[in-house]
Amino acid sequence: MKDTNSSSLFITFCRYVLFNVTGMVGLSCYILADTLFIARGLGPDGLTALNLAIPVYSFIHGTGLMAGMGGGTRYSIQKAAGNTAAARRTFTTAVIAALALSFLFVLAGAFGDKALTSLLHADSAVFGMTRIYLKVILLFAPAFMLNNVVLCFVRNDGNPNLSMAAMLAGSFSNVILDYVFIFPLGMGIFGAVIATSLAPLISLGVLSLHLLSAKSGLRLARPSHVVKGSTRLLSLGLSSFIAEAASGIVMITFNFIILSLKGNLGVAAYGIIANLSLVVTSIYTGIAQGSQPLLSEAHGAGRQDSIRRVYVYAIISASVFSLVIYSLLSILRVPVIGLFNHSGNEALAEMAGQGIVLYFTAFLFVGINIISAILFSSVEQARLSFSLAMLRGIVLLLPLTLVMSRMFGMTGVWLSFPVTEMATCAVALLFVCRHFKKQRSHHIT
Repeated sequence: MKDTNSSSLFITFCRYVLFNVTGMVGLSCYILADTLFIARGLGPDGLTALNLAIPVYSFIHGTGLMAGMGGGTRYSIQKAAGNTAAARRTFTTAVIAALALSFLFVLAGAFGDKALTSLLHADSAVFGMTRIYLKVILLFAPAFMLNNVVLCFVRNDGNPNLSMAAMLAGSFSNVILDYVFIFPLGMGIFGAVIATSLAPLISLGVLSLHLLSAKSGLRLARPSHVVKGSTRLLSLGLSSFIAEAASGIVMITFNFIILSLKGNLGVAAYGIIANLSLVVTSIYTGIAQGSQPLLSEAHGAGRQDSIRRVYVYAIISASVFSLVIYSLLSILRVPVIGLFNHSGNEALAEMAGQGIVLYFTAFLFVGINIISAILFSSVEQARLSFSLAMLRGIVLLLPLTLVMSRMFGMTGVWLSFPVTEMATCAVALLFVCRHFKKQRSHHIT
């Protein structure tokens, strides 16, 4: 990452993004595999239970990313500045912060699973399955969060290929264990959630190859001012948490609204849309996370031209993916929905088909918004990153969903997401233009 030559930077960008997109798509298959196997093994009720429980995973995942992305950003900047000791203290602080925060989720799983299931409006038909999934996911929170942290640091320590391998190893093991636990062993939703929860442990096993390597810069060091250090790195990763947490809040809100409009079958249809959305979003997250080490390293070295080039590469990549993905999903929506609709329920297929066509227009803008938020985090502009995450996650989407669902029913529910992302995109591009203009004026003076 030291060469500032344009062609060399582009090749490095492609390498990091390719590894991270591949790994993130694999990581998103944690939940997608559950969805496919639960839909086939447990039917629409199982799919509804999963969709009611899965927002909690977004909070766990987001909290882990907050420590990992924030810590990874600080780590890259400190390494670029030649401060190895500070970089190692940052790694240690991120691990401590993640484990401390994960304890809160463990407590919720041990003592609050029943109350949480009731809060999510699970009815008698799906209450038991929802509660089981919630409890196990929460108890395994330390594994999920520590995996997120180590993935981010290994990537920022110059080993994106191993990060990819670790994510894929976890995902493939999840797919295999899902099948074995649900079908041959007949363990139902408990088998699905156990398979998902073992995946981060397998991923950590792969990542340990880097931690134990002589070339690794990741060493535990006695941190100074743990609380202050944790606050600083968590603030840099706050936009990642907001994005994931907002996703969970939006899923809960959508579930409540759709339950009132279409009942459990509507939630099952949304479950298909939401899980496909997780996979598509993972592509943009992979581009953003692949760009982050390059952006942070360039910021630490004061190379503003490299920051601009990496941002442009990322936006172009996301835009191409958006056009291809939307075209494929629109054309192939019937067979794609069929993968989740093993019983051939026509009402479920019709709702999900309409959802794909309308909901996924948002992804023409989602990539730009995610990449712009990561840009600001990477150059220590946490306030702008936080503003974009809040805007697209809560400030616009929640009120728009409530209003548009009342005005247009399910059509309004599906369209509230693209309207939100389009408005956020306009704000994001305004922020980016102002930021680069400000940096150019500072460079000239």
